[in-house]
Amino acid sequence: MSDQKPIPVTYDLGNLAVFDTNALESDKLSINNPDREEYIKSISRDNAQLLINQILSLPIKTTTESNGSSGQSSSITLVQLPQPTTDLPREKPLPKAKEPTKWELFAAKKGIKAKEKSGKMVYDEATGEWVPKWGYKGKNKQLDDQWLVEVDDKVKGTEDELIDPRSLNRAERKKLVKKNELQQKRNLQNSGN
Repeated sequence: MSDQKPIPVTYDLGNLAVFDTNALESDKLSINNPDREEYIKSISRDNAQLLINQILSLPIKTTTESNGSSGQSSSITLVQLPQPTTDLPREKPLPKAKEPTKWELFAAKKGIKAKEKSGKMVYDEATGEWVPKWGYKGKNKQLDDQWLVEVDDKVKGTEDELIDPRSLNRAERKKLVKKNELQQKRNLQNSGN
């Protein structure tokens, strides 16, 4: 098929495209020709066959997956496509840059940099597992489970020395939760809900 064409076709396998620059016969494309549709179909079929031949000449990889629930294994054949060579136009224009917020302007003016996010999990060396920093089974509740708690130097010799630090820590957490709930209610009232 490719040797029948005077000008060889070009391929963009990354976009699964064939570019045929050969001239079409105008008398076969006229509206009065009853074989017009057959002519267009034959050219399309030939070019599609050329594309398929090129795709099948690429490296083929076969993988086997086993379905755990049914115990059956299925085989998948994959073809590694190269990078596209033709740049396709965008459907929509590039998005405009967002206006910086007041805080971002202030931070840039003062040289304040954003803090890096450290994540929600922390490694607990005692158990050898990753646990949440706070919340259910969180690292912040580690003091509650200790059988021996060191007394802070600040409270030695005062009346607070006899207060159990475990219950104090728990009470502080509960106080923070109540304060947070109160702030949430205020924020909802201020927003108009």
